[in-house]
Amino acid sequence: MTPLLEIEHLSVGFATRAGTARAVDDVSLAIAPGETVALVGESGCGKTATALSLLRLLPASATLDPASRIRFDGRDVLALDREELRRLRGGAIGMVFQEPAASLNPVLSIGAHLVETIQAHDDVGSTAARTRARELLATVGLRDPERLLARYPHELSGGMQQRAYLAMALAGQPRLLIADEPTTALDVTTQAQILALLVDLTGRLGMAMLLITHNLGIAAAVADRVAVMYAGRIVELAPRAALFARPAHPYTRGLLQAAPRLDGPARPTAAIPGAVPSATAWPDGCRFRPRCGHAWERCRTEPAPADVAPDHTARCWLVTERPEGAA
Repeated sequence: MTPLLEIEHLSVGFATRAGTARAVDDVSLAIAPGETVALVGESGCGKTATALSLLRLLPASATLDPASRIRFDGRDVLALDREELRRLRGGAIGMVFQEPAASLNPVLSIGAHLVETIQAHDDVGSTAARTRARELLATVGLRDPERLLARYPHELSGGMQQRAYLAMALAGQPRLLIADEPTTALDVTTQAQILALLVDLTGRLGMAMLLITHNLGIAAAVADRVAVMYAGRIVELAPRAALFARPAHPYTRGLLQAAPRLDGPARPTAAIPGAVPSATAWPDGCRFRPRCGHAWERCRTEPAPADVAPDHTARCWLVTERPEGAA
């Protein structure tokens, strides 16, 4: 199947006082039509910078490496002119940002948000746009949409704000939805409702989705494939079932061991020692080496992604080699 989204050798740098921070470094990833891919990792690993690159929403301080390639539905996103890019953003690709309360304009009603978004991507009058706005609010599971059109963001709960923002993301009938930590700051019950809604919408509307999260439980519940990101690079990529059953990279195993579990026998969680290094000074060789309990001399050389199984790769020497004396 031809990918809907293709990312090849994406590298993003940010100018800082300490030098260039290479937040995203040689990332390659493809998403098929209708597929959900979760991009997982700790804060500071480059997940959001990757997502913003897809819509060319990076700040002025950011630079893309000339080798970077982003194609959507066969078109070169980095070569689109201003008008083509405007149609792509919120049209073919919808995006749900973190913290909807910070993204919604507090002086505009929910109806005004939706009508403006609809008219930006469809040549319709205000009456037709308002009708479509009501339909979108109903689509995302909000009751009494007519009443909600007149409400302002501060009059809605966090979960309702997220649903309203999701309605805006769907206004252009996107083929790909980018959801950046869509359950941040929501209570557990509301998180589950939003995740169930995303699964329902992607299936019902036939959308692909790139889900960005630090929560492996969310990836397990939603994704078809999982890409684990560390220090600007994807260190493991696998179908969901394979990744959770047979994690190959020590970082992935560390994330799984650090996650509390409610099923099975009680066991202590194990935190990964240390922290993600600075993007201005990535360590030589394997970037997880300073925090890895399995590091050996070979790890001082940068590992390339290796095949663990069909459709399952990991950037770790232990996939293909073992230190002398290891089991």
